[in-house]
Amino acid sequence: MTAERGDDPHVRQLLGAYVLDALPEGESGTVARHLQRCDACAAAYVEVADAVCLLALLDETDLLE
Repeated sequence: MTAERGDDPHVRQLLGAYVLDALPEGESGTVARHLQRCDACAAAYVEVADAVCLLALLDETDLLE
C-alpha cells in the first residue's frame, strides 16, 4: 500500500495504521511529511488518534453490550 494512490494524494486511508505504528518505516515517513503540509489529513489524523484513545478505555463487557 502506498500513501499516494491515483489522483488522491491524501493519506486518510493510512491513518489507522499510522496511529497504531503499523506502517513500514518508509510509509510512516511519507504519512508524517504529508500531515505536516495537509490540514485536512492532519485534522483526520486527530480524529483517528482520539478514537484509538477512546477505544483503549473500553473493556470486554463494554464490547459485549
